[in-house]
Amino acid sequence: MAKADTACSSARALLDLGDVDGAANRAYYAMFDAARAALLVSGAQVAPDIGRTHSGLIGAFGKFLVRNGAVPKEIGRLLNRAHEIRLVADYKGDCVEAADAREMVAQAETFVATMRALFMADA
Repeated sequence: MAKADTACSSARALLDLGDVDGAANRAYYAMFDAARAALLVSGAQVAPDIGRTHSGLIGAFGKFLVRNGAVPKEIGRLLNRAHEIRLVADYKGDCVEAADAREMVAQAETFVATMRALFMADA
């Protein structure tokens, strides 16, 4: 979760500097790291290196935490959407729209806080 917190802070800072692609990237990784932490502490039968592939982690998050109701579906959808936007930010020739980046940073903060509340209440 420490990595997720750092990525959230970086996303907000980059957004404030006007780096929308960088903010989108860091917001996605905040969610990615929080999802990985949640999977690992949830008791789900996943390999310790579950974060090795993006699709593997996202699939496992949906299978083990969203489908069983541990994570609300609308929160689970945030990770999928963030992954799509991050692909634009990192690999497409287009820039992420500023409004999308602002929304994504706010959603990352919500996602990270939700994973902490649901799975790391004692941490």
